[in-house]
Amino acid sequence: MAHYLEEEGLATVGISLVRDNTERLRPPRFLWVPFELGRPFGAPDEPEFQTRVLREALALLEHNGPSPVLVDFLEDVPSGGGDMSGWACPITLPKAHDARISELLSLVLAEIKSLAPWHQIGVDRRGRTTSGVLGIPIEAVATFLHDVFNCVPESPKDGVPVGQAFRQGCEELKTFYLEAAMAKPGSAKSSELADWFWGNTAGGRLILTLHPVALESSDEGIQQVAISQMVPRAQKHRLG
Repeated sequence: MAHYLEEEGLATVGISLVRDNTERLRPPRFLWVPFELGRPFGAPDEPEFQTRVLREALALLEHNGPSPVLVDFLEDVPSGGGDMSGWACPITLPKAHDARISELLSLVLAEIKSLAPWHQIGVDRRGRTTSGVLGIPIEAVATFLHDVFNCVPESPKDGVPVGQAFRQGCEELKTFYLEAAMAKPGSAKSSELADWFWGNTAGGRLILTLHPVALESSDEGIQQVAISQMVPRAQKHRLG
């Protein structure tokens, strides 16, 4: 779209969450940001930080050199300090950090069962959910992801390549957890919620443990998800 608008004399600028895609498409002016998918300005309720992101993006309009221009935004989202003192998970979850691969699926399914009432409260309160893209129960999403440990499974959705379904599955599992967590009264920063999911749940441990397996997958689509979309930059210290 940017190329067409530029041909008509309109200068454009954009924000990229997936650097590889932007490098391939070569739009005229883009700012790459190291944030979670769906959060191009970083975190909600951080207006000063969001304004800095916006200003850096708009500043690319003043670039007089050749295009394409791809500039990195080097700041991470403001941290809540990691202690989560102002927020707590609505339920007590078992420790999953040292779980074996064979145990992960049962732990994730148990967490889903425990979180389901809170997820429904959140859906009723907001009147919507952003999960359900694959059109299968969240338990089936977790099973599909776990299958990647052993093979390249069939896509659970007709017409959707398995790599795209894998990306959607990772996002859908994370979204289910976060929507359930946000149903508890009280406020929590996005960094607190992210630290909770990636550092304290079997769901987060499942995706982290899958990462090296997906990198070596025989399916190119699954590989690409692992390279650039699977684990946010701010959580990559948990890999390995």
